[in-house]
Amino acid sequence: MHIRYDDRFGLYGLMAEFESPEALLSATQRAYAEGYRRMDAYTPFPVDGLAEALGSRWTLASPMILAGGIAGALGGYLLMWWITVIAYPLNVAGRPLYSWTAYIVPTFEMTVLLASFAAVFGVVIGLNGLPEPYHPVFNVPRFSLASQDRFFLCIEARDPRFHLDRTRQFLQDLGPVEVSEVEK
Repeated sequence: MHIRYDDRFGLYGLMAEFESPEALLSATQRAYAEGYRRMDAYTPFPVDGLAEALGSRWTLASPMILAGGIAGALGGYLLMWWITVIAYPLNVAGRPLYSWTAYIVPTFEMTVLLASFAAVFGVVIGLNGLPEPYHPVFNVPRFSLASQDRFFLCIEARDPRFHLDRTRQFLQDLGPVEVSEVEK
């Protein structure tokens, strides 16, 4: 019988510690090839090719920012039109009430403003789940080295291929310094 190690057992996953970025990159590629998809890597500096090795995928960030920009452009343009034509029409020197060239700068500014809000609130809060003041990986005593000189690969327990013993053996076969359990 296959036992799932999830919320019932308080296990977040297994974490392997490596001494070099090359070892981490190789281990990540092997883990992805083995079928693990719910994993993350932690490094003290960016490692070229690591995002691809983790299987980075398309996200909703770009469409969210585009929608924010379009909403800002439409909102800014319609607001300027409403103000100058409907709410406060001023006939200055016989010019027409509707003059689209005067709307360009406010429309651009609203586009940038709402696209920025969509980026910050949509991506940071919506897609990344921030603010998250605590993450289970901080339960691993040696994880503090992730900001200094060590490289970590964590396979989450919610991965469909995760089995405590088999995943631990797989990580041990990758040649890490240490394999640790990550408690929730």
